[in-house]
Amino acid sequence: MSLSSPRRADAVRRVLAFVVRGWRERLGLVGALVAAITLATLVDVMLPLYAGRLVDALAGAERHAALQAALPAFAVMTVLSLGTVLLRHIAWSLVVPLTLGTMSDIASRSFARVQRFSIEWHANTFSGSTVRKISRGMWALDGLNDVLLLSILPSVVVLAGTTIVLGLHWPAMGAVIGIGALVYVGAAVILATRVIAPAATLSNALDTRLGGALSDTIGNNAVVKAFGAEAREDDRFARVLSKWRRRTRRTWMIVTWSGTAQLGLLLAFRTAIVATALWLWWQGQASPGEVAYVLTTYFVVHGYLRDIGGHINHLQRSVNEMEELVALESEPVGVADRPGAVPLAVEGGAIRFEAVRFHYGTHGTPLYDGLSVTIPAGQRVGLVGRSGSGKTTFVKLVQRLYDVSGGHVRIDGQDVAGATQASLRAQVAIVPQEPVLFHRSLAENIAYGRPGASAEAIERAARLANAHDFIARLPKGYATPVGERGVKLSGGERQRVALARAFLADAPILILDEATSSLDSESEALVQEAMERLMQGRTAIVIAHRLSTVRALDRILVFERGRIVEDGPHAALMRRPDGAYRALFERQSVLAESA
Repeated sequence: MSLSSPRRADAVRRVLAFVVRGWRERLGLVGALVAAITLATLVDVMLPLYAGRLVDALAGAERHAALQAALPAFAVMTVLSLGTVLLRHIAWSLVVPLTLGTMSDIASRSFARVQRFSIEWHANTFSGSTVRKISRGMWALDGLNDVLLLSILPSVVVLAGTTIVLGLHWPAMGAVIGIGALVYVGAAVILATRVIAPAATLSNALDTRLGGALSDTIGNNAVVKAFGAEAREDDRFARVLSKWRRRTRRTWMIVTWSGTAQLGLLLAFRTAIVATALWLWWQGQASPGEVAYVLTTYFVVHGYLRDIGGHINHLQRSVNEMEELVALESEPVGVADRPGAVPLAVEGGAIRFEAVRFHYGTHGTPLYDGLSVTIPAGQRVGLVGRSGSGKTTFVKLVQRLYDVSGGHVRIDGQDVAGATQASLRAQVAIVPQEPVLFHRSLAENIAYGRPGASAEAIERAARLANAHDFIARLPKGYATPVGERGVKLSGGERQRVALARAFLADAPILILDEATSSLDSESEALVQEAMERLMQGRTAIVIAHRLSTVRALDRILVFERGRIVEDGPHAALMRRPDGAYRALFERQSVLAESA
């Protein structure tokens, strides 16, 4: 696909518009930078003129008089040269804060946006690929600023200025310079956009895939080791690497051939300039000094033209590398705060579903269709049912990780859709089945739900969660880093840290996702004891996979295909001879006995 296609052209427009938005936030810097680099470039246009005058002066018959006539031109050339050094230094000094500021803004905005994407988006996207898109896009912006402001802009100024200056004196020479420059720049643009760009896009896609493959395998190294699959993963990565190498080699060779073609055009351009200068001299329209002026001017133009092809290639490459980052800007945020959203005020934590209708994505059949249920404040409720019956979706709607397509979810009478998400989720503490910890200290992980908590509060929460004893035995205690995703801790230790985090958050609503299902008996007992303590005085929702864990709860909701088919305490549900809950419970009991 070439850049001339609507999709490619739109990508370029979006990337350049993205860059310009960053410049608008620093117009003063951009304006000063453009002025400095433009003046410095105009000096380059004027230098050959005085070089020609110097040559004409030295052509005089008497050496002393010739030197006296040449010195003013020499002095002007020296001043102009010092001026261009100073102006270029100013321009390069200004591009530093401009680029660092815009790179920081991009990183901040992209990070904030990715954080707010839906949980499906994160589930379907390699984290390593996302990191690569953001980091590569940041550095591509560095290249774009340099190319646009410090390379392409001066090239345009020098080409336009030279064409005008020479054209005013020798129209034929101005025409040769102008037409030659347009032909060369046009060819460079076509090569960069129609030949190099499509190949670079494929290379970038493989580069992103390579980063994702690395992240996926390294992040799951424990599974690789468990199955002795190192060699298998080596082969898998080698296949991805081989495809990346082939496509990248193709791109680099295309760039090489494009550069050779551009050098050929420059050779033809130089021949035309020199031939025109000789013709002007032969016709008596140019002195030797003026021929030297033309040739010196050409060497200046040649330098800019020779580089402009590379600048256009770099521009296209930077656009390609920023394309995926800019695309993140158009990704819809999963759930956004509505205009006028207000903080949620929770006292008791009563939860009510009112005729809720919900379906995932583009699924035609809704999971919930008119679901209504009330959980009074302080009640402990278990959610049971087969996989896919709607248990997990229920708690996600309470957190407003999704928006309902009909009906309302209310907490203490307030519609969660009209509340700010931060205030809503601050009222809900979650202990997942597989707790994930940050690669930070134990104290930081426990205090994540209440930033700024004191060391005493952190320790008190750890004691309530039966976590203090194992933490105290660690060499660094609460300052011990837990490793990526908490890999340095056992499953029971991670679960107790998650419980401590929930204790410290002290939220009125608690969600427990079968927090003991994968623990040994000793850890299970400690976690179960802490859970009982944590549920006291809170509205608690327990997603149960092992039904033995919900026997003591106040109430059990049995889900089946998005409907609540049974509702009541354990004893009442067990008295139903053909009940769904009794069938599930007895099946698990038989399986437990046979095990």
